[in-house]
Amino acid sequence: MERSKALQVAMKPINRTSNKGNAWKVGAWGFQGLQKIDWIRNSSDKSFKEKYVRVALENAYASEFEEKEEDSTKSQNFLWKKLKAFYAFTRPYAVVVNVILATTISLLPVQTIKELSPALFAEIFKVVVATTSMFVYIAGVNQLNDVEIDKINKPYLPLASGDFSIEAGVAITFAALSTSLVMGIMSSPALFSAILICVLTATMHAIDLPLLRWKKRPYVAIISNVIMIMGHVLALFTHIQKYVLGKPMMITRSLVFAMATSGIFFTIITMFKDIPDEEGDKEHGIQSLSLKLGKKNVFWLCINMLLMSCGAAVVVGATSSSLLSRLITIIGHFLLASLVLLRAQSIDLNNKASTTSFYLFIWQLFCVGCFLPLFVR
Repeated sequence: MERSKALQVAMKPINRTSNKGNAWKVGAWGFQGLQKIDWIRNSSDKSFKEKYVRVALENAYASEFEEKEEDSTKSQNFLWKKLKAFYAFTRPYAVVVNVILATTISLLPVQTIKELSPALFAEIFKVVVATTSMFVYIAGVNQLNDVEIDKINKPYLPLASGDFSIEAGVAITFAALSTSLVMGIMSSPALFSAILICVLTATMHAIDLPLLRWKKRPYVAIISNVIMIMGHVLALFTHIQKYVLGKPMMITRSLVFAMATSGIFFTIITMFKDIPDEEGDKEHGIQSLSLKLGKKNVFWLCINMLLMSCGAAVVVGATSSSLLSRLITIIGHFLLASLVLLRAQSIDLNNKASTTSFYLFIWQLFCVGCFLPLFVR
């Protein structure tokens, strides 16, 4: 029907003054000008006219298809760009660590196979979603308050690069905060506390208000981060132990080990993250530990802390009553210490890419370290 209508339109005489727009459109289909259109329509060869119009229409449909395909490609590229920007906005390495940490801490209260029920895994899934939303909020509130610093230190982040507007950043951050708090309130006082501890601490670190913006005070930042993560671990454990499994609250060997290792890792992460960020911190008046003590001193302090924590973990593992626990804990932390020493030898402290790579390596170590408390019994 569309081809028939188009043919009828093409066969009608054209008014050169009132139908210039239509004449241009027909010419774009392949008639190449108003004179050629008139000549074809005045021709006595009907089959020739129909054939020429048919070719023109086919060109029109092909052109229209190409335009739609181009529009579709642009839309796909735009969507893909925004998805990549959202991925970067969430700080995926922290999200991965949270998923592993939330899962392993939730499994610490489990003492028997019978306790591994579908209901338990459903609750663990809720914990993972709630705490992941919380980490997205933490990433968002930091980026919203560090746009100018990130233009120097991390220009690839979506707010600093302009891939996301500030309004988009605020919307994502608020949605993540609302999701985590609502899920916490609907679950238990313990899970809500686990989320609230991290939200308040991250907000106080980031927001530039009197007595806040704790990232400007390195020792305050370190202490508050350690308290935050240890309280977070304790609250998650309590949520599963008391409110999901219905068992009386008790402090276990594995819980203490998890709190200690998480606290050490967050201390190291808080100190080390400022090494690759010296340039932006210095320009914006943030006196990080790296600027106060020097990159080399902070670097080796972090390395020594990692090695000492691995050594302490080996001692804890050696005192376990389970042979499997002893083997996994000792061998696992020995391998971690070996990796730390191996990587430390290849770091160029004057190369930002090198120090950033080692910073991400610490997060990877944290991922592995999250599993080890499961074997401390």
